[in-house]
Amino acid sequence: MAPSMISLAFFVLFIVGSANAQLSTNFYSSSCPKLSSTVKSTIQSAISKETRMGASILRLFFHDCFVNGCDGSILLDDTSSFTGEKNANPNRNSARGFEVIDNVKTAVEKACPGVVSCADILAIAAADSVAILGGPTWNVKLGRRDAKTASQSAANTAIPAPTSNLNTLTSMFSAVGLSTKDLVALSGAHTIGQARCTNFRARIYNETNIDTSFATKRKSKCPKASGSGDNNLAPLDLQTPSSFDNNYFKNLVNKKGLLHSDQQLFNGGSTNSIVSGYSTNPSSFSSDFAAAMIKMGDIKPLTGSNGEIRKNCRKRN
Repeated sequence: MAPSMISLAFFVLFIVGSANAQLSTNFYSSSCPKLSSTVKSTIQSAISKETRMGASILRLFFHDCFVNGCDGSILLDDTSSFTGEKNANPNRNSARGFEVIDNVKTAVEKACPGVVSCADILAIAAADSVAILGGPTWNVKLGRRDAKTASQSAANTAIPAPTSNLNTLTSMFSAVGLSTKDLVALSGAHTIGQARCTNFRARIYNETNIDTSFATKRKSKCPKASGSGDNNLAPLDLQTPSSFDNNYFKNLVNKKGLLHSDQQLFNGGSTNSIVSGYSTNPSSFSSDFAAAMIKMGDIKPLTGSNGEIRKNCRKRN
């Protein structure tokens, strides 16, 4: 190969590989050595007060990463001149935990002012939430910077809905570089947290691939008439709603998935075998979930001189 061709090949490799080149597990080791302990203690405190908060923080990270990458855009408040993502359909009246992220940011700013992005704080907080509730741990890659903008329209179209079928779920995950196995593993996040009646009403009253006694139990707190009890909550995992484990997959095998999108993963389609595997092999689920979370955290991060380090996670500097 001619010298010019070699240098060109290296240049191409550098460009392709550099998108996430600045994300590393030790990004703040010298600039903010107490970062890990500071975030964890604040998240631990929040989950001690309300167990559900762990699931809410994890969901914030999902909803951030699926909309133009993991850039902290979901944390931005609307203003008279700026429309953020908080009032997009998947987030309005359901995304929560913003105050907890504010508390983490305040604590981190005391430890090392102006150094750590809100996007990275959310990534660490999500990992801590999983670990505190008994799930796997992983080394969070860091070095993201915060978006100066957000997109309500992208949030409306990029985040999978609870009514999604398997084809839609597969294509939406594929659009952000996540495989079918990643889809199933990450859906296992529904081993914790709760859903509103309005998001599972159609499933418990209209669908047939559902355990009868399970449907009856859910109907007791979710009336058939729309507008009645819309915000009543039910656990996504009936067995152990506060523990990060593989019972979510056991539920799917037994036709006890709460959301339509959940049960789609075990409904005679291509993902049945993955669900079956996770239902009997919790360590396989744990390792695949951790790997998929790292992969999701790599979606289009802002690095280098892109974006900013917000002083306040709710607003641009």
